[in-house]
Amino acid sequence: MRCSGSILVAVFLAFAAVAVAQPDQRSVLVVNEDNSHFFGSRTAEQMNLAGLHQFVDQYANSAVTHLFLCPNAMRANFASKVRDPIWKPVDGVPPPGRWPANAKLLDEQGIDPYAVWIARCREQGISPWLSMRMNDLHNVNQTDNYMHDTFWRQHPEFWRVPNETRGNWTDRALNYAHREVWDYEMAFLEELLERYDPDGIELDWMRFGYHLTPGKEREEAPILSEFVLRARALTDFWSSKRNRRILLAVRVPAHPDAAVGLGMDGAAWARGGHVDWLVPCPFWSSTDFDIPVELWKERVGNPRIRITPGVEFNARPWPGGKPVANDLASLAGFAASAWERGADGIYLFNWMDSGTRPVPASDYQRLVAQGLGRATVLAAPCRYPVCYRDTVPKGFPNDAQLPITGEGTCQVHTGALPTTGTGWAIIGLAANESLTTAAFQVTVNGTEATPAEDWPELGKLGGDSKRALRFAVPLAALKAGANTIHLRAQPGSEKQKVVWAEIRIEP
Repeated sequence: MRCSGSILVAVFLAFAAVAVAQPDQRSVLVVNEDNSHFFGSRTAEQMNLAGLHQFVDQYANSAVTHLFLCPNAMRANFASKVRDPIWKPVDGVPPPGRWPANAKLLDEQGIDPYAVWIARCREQGISPWLSMRMNDLHNVNQTDNYMHDTFWRQHPEFWRVPNETRGNWTDRALNYAHREVWDYEMAFLEELLERYDPDGIELDWMRFGYHLTPGKEREEAPILSEFVLRARALTDFWSSKRNRRILLAVRVPAHPDAAVGLGMDGAAWARGGHVDWLVPCPFWSSTDFDIPVELWKERVGNPRIRITPGVEFNARPWPGGKPVANDLASLAGFAASAWERGADGIYLFNWMDSGTRPVPASDYQRLVAQGLGRATVLAAPCRYPVCYRDTVPKGFPNDAQLPITGEGTCQVHTGALPTTGTGWAIIGLAANESLTTAAFQVTVNGTEATPAEDWPELGKLGGDSKRALRFAVPLAALKAGANTIHLRAQPGSEKQKVVWAEIRIEP
């Protein structure tokens, strides 16, 4: 065991009586601010208190309830005592670009952005959290990249596959089965809690989702569970020191069984009262529009544990299929489905104010102002695309349903339905010489859908769609929850490859 005696006492007390979060009066909407976005998207002239305040102030008096601020990838964005700051030279060469330069500029002025942001969030009525990336793997195929901490670079024997040479990025993650790795990560968590006073700490296990020996994740899962227990003991300790409850959240794979298979048993952590908040989510490749919130709630068995499914930048129809950026309608669909399944909030990842933002600035401002509450999304156009689950253990289904050639079915989960409006089934077709004459028969839940004019916005469809067929679906044929789309080529029509499918509802 790696826990000290005092920490074990704290863990025991945490077992005995765990205080958990109470739901907010307004709909919970979390924005995750990643480790590089602010520093890489602002000028040097904005590296001051005014620039830091402006970042938080854009979310003031809005629908955003929580800002989860990420201070690290492998390196830290501040002058850490236990790992390299992002601006540290590599072999004497200063890191390039705005991100390291701007972070260093703030440090040289004696300004800690996370301390400033935490204080400013509280002034503006926003809950400030820190989100610690547990195993960031950006650019690991470039071993001399400035993003990598000295510890990772000097200890390839601690990678999931020691001294990996083939360039398989998941195998170059640090392996928590090594005590040295466990202690290295814990030291940074301890530093964050000692240095800062957030409302909560998030352990982001989905950056990048692989933490144990390949093929032994289930066997070694207690190693990550022990880390979570120690994290709980630390938050309890600092809660008592500061007379302020510091909560603990975890980002984990979208399906509870996939999480177990990769060693991240979030449901068990929540059942034991060791975390207050679960964020089931994809990694990055695609938003998962079928996160089983109701299954998470059943496995957790405690309605006081907050479960907020996470949405990503991309919507990708199958592994390797061409993705498309989400828009406000697909985001509304994700939220509507999540609310229908019992979600306690919505979590936005890679939905920051510029750069990786998937929507135009005007749409982002509208999102921040209006939010994704139940009433808001019920009154908005909602898209429900067919995608897949991007982070699963070996042998676990990723639920990819596309592409389909000729005839097949798709399952689509929708949220609550408006009393009036129009329903559509939209299918995107791959390039084909006979594409212009393609014709399909489509039913939704057994009800025949009526062919209509083609859907004109091909750019919003993934899978490299070259034509989009649209079919009117009576609202009465749809249902909140699981819906089945069955499609087949019209008799006499050449078979086509369906690379995209969605239900769209326009109130």
